[in-house]
Amino acid sequence: NGVRDNRDSFDGSQVTFPKLLQKAGYQTAMIGKWHLKTAPTGFDYWAILPGQGSYYNPRFIEMGDTVQYTGYVTDLITDFAIKNLEERDRTKPFCLLYFHKAPHRNWLPNIPHLTMFDSVAIPVPSTFFDDYSTRSAAAREQDMRVVDLFEAFDLKMQPPDSATEDKGSGGLPEGRHFNSLKSWQKIIKSLTPEQKSAWDAAYEPKNRAFLEAGLRGKELALWKYQRYIKDYLRCVASVDDNVGRLLDYLDANGLSENTIIVYTSDQGFFLGEHGWYDKRFMYEESLGMPLAMRYPKEIPAGSENNDMVMNLDFAPTFLDYAGIEIPKEIQGKSFRGLLSGKGTESWRDQIYYHYYEYPHGWHRVKKHNGIRTHKYKLIHFYDDIDAWELYDLEKDPTELNNVYGEEKYETIIIELKERLVKLQEQYKDTQNE
Repeated sequence: NGVRDNRDSFDGSQVTFPKLLQKAGYQTAMIGKWHLKTAPTGFDYWAILPGQGSYYNPRFIEMGDTVQYTGYVTDLITDFAIKNLEERDRTKPFCLLYFHKAPHRNWLPNIPHLTMFDSVAIPVPSTFFDDYSTRSAAAREQDMRVVDLFEAFDLKMQPPDSATEDKGSGGLPEGRHFNSLKSWQKIIKSLTPEQKSAWDAAYEPKNRAFLEAGLRGKELALWKYQRYIKDYLRCVASVDDNVGRLLDYLDANGLSENTIIVYTSDQGFFLGEHGWYDKRFMYEESLGMPLAMRYPKEIPAGSENNDMVMNLDFAPTFLDYAGIEIPKEIQGKSFRGLLSGKGTESWRDQIYYHYYEYPHGWHRVKKHNGIRTHKYKLIHFYDDIDAWELYDLEKDPTELNNVYGEEKYETIIIELKERLVKLQEQYKDTQNE
């Protein structure tokens, strides 16, 4: 689709599945996080957040007009979605893209969830203190470690009226520290008095306890993990609440049996694995995407499928269900047969990945591409580095042991490199640039 990273703008003139559904008589709507720079096209109605949007009292761009609302973004996105369903043309089938901001950084929970998990110790991933000893410099030179999160912006520890830098993320260019503090100050000042009072009541006692403890070293790292993961999960709790609200609406209005519901994400996310937050790397936690679907007419309840599907496959799958011809230029394939249990002939046994955003942007994750099969993963880091990594996923599911260069894997490496080249040609992505 032409968008390789956050520097690119989406070309709204190209063919998209909402446009094809719209042409076939569907009423289409896009609500929530868009983050593609250009205005949505192919929708009868749209209301999107500017950029990533704000958790509290966000602005929405509604059909070109910008309006600010009081409230919490996850609730408001759901309010818009339900309102759109209420006001839709009931003589037409509908397609609603309901996209949440949460749980995007910097993880600001809703008021009812500010103290959720306070009395719980969230288990720490076994790889949290990973030393990256067998891997290339790419794993060591990133800037996405939980221990380096910003004190104010991410961890909510620094007073909002402080003029000092927001310490953390030591690998960032000069000035980012102070800019993150100014962002945090702006967030705090944007809260209503009632919201600010609730935040102070929830976080000030926890912050005082932290300062009094005087933690250092490993204990400090573990405290930061608990602050990070609990705020992350608190944001997810609001998503859970609101997805429930939307599902309840479908049930109450007799729409559940004949509506295909797709719950997915734009990528996986590190929740402390390898000591990291964020995504970008081709390692498993980031590469894997959640995908749950409900369609009682064809998908057996509780069924699971372990075939390899990609976000490229979403458009043809949706068009297949709607009985619309799939354009030849679409690179993905419909996985409708996989979900019904009837199977799909000659389904893929490998997936291709490419990450482009370096050195621009955040987190200093180097450019890389690679191939993943059911058993192996081969990654090539390039640009200011030329390094390969190979993982035997059956023997090493947490990817701690890079076996590239080991003699017993020579034949496998040759085969995977050949398959990688063919995938690059198949997807017209032959340039490492």
